[in-house]
Order: sequence, then C-alpha cells, then structure tokens
Amino acid sequence: MRSMLIAVGGNSLIRAGEKGTVAEQWVNARRTAAAIVELIKAGYQIVITHGNGPQVGAQLLRSERASDQVPGQTLDVCGACSQGEIGYLLSQSLCCELSNAGLNVPVVSVITQTIVREDDPAMRHPTKPIGPFYSRASAEERQRQFGWEIVEDAARGYRRVVPSPQPVEIVELDAVRSLIHKGALVVACGGGGIPVIRSGNELKGVEAVIDKDRASALLASALEMDVFVISTDVEFVYIDYKKPAQRQLRVVTACELEAHLHAGHFPAGNMGPKIESALRFLRAGGKEVVITSYEHLTDAVAGRTGTHIVPDLTLFEAALAEREIHVGG
Repeated sequence: MRSMLIAVGGNSLIRAGEKGTVAEQWVNARRTAAAIVELIKAGYQIVITHGNGPQVGAQLLRSERASDQVPGQTLDVCGACSQGEIGYLLSQSLCCELSNAGLNVPVVSVITQTIVREDDPAMRHPTKPIGPFYSRASAEERQRQFGWEIVEDAARGYRRVVPSPQPVEIVELDAVRSLIHKGALVVACGGGGIPVIRSGNELKGVEAVIDKDRASALLASALEMDVFVISTDVEFVYIDYKKPAQRQLRVVTACELEAHLHAGHFPAGNMGPKIESALRFLRAGGKEVVITSYEHLTDAVAGRTGTHIVPDLTLFEAALAEREIHVGG
C-alpha cells in the first residue's frame, strides 16, 4: 500500500467569489472528502493537512470586534480555533463519504503544534500579511494599541504582518504515527500547526504563521510518506505564468524544478513555498510530489493530469516517467 500526504489548500473550503459561510464550506468539504475517499478506495494510506488562511483571519476579526465585550484572543489561540473548526468540517465530511462508500475507517483530527526557533531570522522580520485591510488612521491606532507591525498595500490599504518562521518539529508526531498504525485517517497540521517555541522543558505559543506546505512537507518526511500531494487553485505548475510563453510542467525532476525556482518563475507569495516544500520532501527521500487543483485530485494521482515532480533521474528514466504519466491519461 502506497502512503500519501495530501495538503488541502484553503481554496478547497472557500472558493473564489464565496463569502466563506459555514454552508459553503460544508459543500466544499464534502467535495474534497469525496475525492480523498476515491483515493482510499484505490488503495492509498492517507494523511491530510490543510490551510486555514481565510478562517483564521475571520477568527482574528471576530476577536478584535468583540474585544469590548469579551477578552480578545492571540494569533496562536485563533490558529488553534481554526484547526478545530476545519478539522470538524473535514472529519465529518470524510466520515460521511467513507460510510457511503461502505468503508469502516476511523477519522481523527489532531490539534497540532509546530516547533519553530526563537532565533529564526524571520522572527525579527515579519512579512506575512494577516487579517483585514485598514485605513491608515485605523492601522496606526492598532499599531500603538497592540504593537502590531503594519505594511501598506497601495491598492487596498494597510495590513498587519507577522513572522513566518521555518517549521522544525511536529510536537504530536508520535501520536499521529500511532493513529496511522491503528488504521485511522488522520487530519493534522492545520494551517501549518500552532507555532510554538521550546523554553526549557516547556512549550510557548508565539504570534506567527507557519506556511502549511512547509509544515506538511516536514510531516510527510517524518512519516516517510511515499507521495506528497499539494492541492492548490491551478491544475498545473507553470513557468512564465500568465505570460505569452506560459508552459505547463507535467513531469519534472527536482533538479530541473530547482533551476526554474532560481530563475524566478515561482514568486515567494504564491507558488514559491510550494515548490520549496516539494524539493525539501524529495531531498529527504520522498518518491513523488503531485501539485494540482482539488477538482483534478483523483486524475492527477492516477497520472492523467497535474504536475508530477520526481527525484533527480537519468534522461532515460525521466523520459520513461513522462511516458508513463501520459499513458496513464
């Protein structure tokens, strides 16, 4: 049985143009769950991670606007809340789809903490925008009141930025591994996990955001998964994206992809972290990375579409791998 970690993008639960209502998220969660169950039926052992960008932003906004009536919440606590929220949506949806498919597979959602280093350079240079846009006056007031770091988006206003450090260790790794060995379908590492630092023998939450694909790659490597799937909003990875010379990548080696990364084809605020995460997983011994949209998840894993990234191969092996992908389609 091949093992697979699927990193579900935030767009899988809140689609472009949607408000993000609970009803909308239920519909999208069921569609995502249905695709995952098809892969389980095909014989894959699966672990699921997920993004939380829209949801944690909503949590922060609720916390801020209700702060005159109830105590506000820190970013790490809001991250924990969003993990519970999305874990519930995905777990129940998966349970329903598994039951309809006649499969008796327990589903467990694990609130996950991810260790980061206090001396990570990113901790001193916040770059990750979170929460809503503010006017200049509102942003400066929050900067004075809460000590926030603020950046300007000339087109839309001002936003808070927080650090985005590298994930180092998954605190609940042994628990996740134990659940997998007992046959459970595990949902973990939501939103990259709650960022925490070690302080002596204790853990302490920090106000930061961990890229969910980087944390997912770390978890996939630690669990020795065969395949790492990144579900995003495009069917393929492209070079020269949205330019006249745009070209989709179907099968690419790690070395070739790294060259495209260094050539500037994958922006840091978009595809860049996904590509870096894919390379990290393969360098750690992973066998394959698939990047595609959730609508094409089943077909991509079967080799009929999506971008497939493989370890560095000989030219003959790479040509053979690409031929197998196309034959599969």
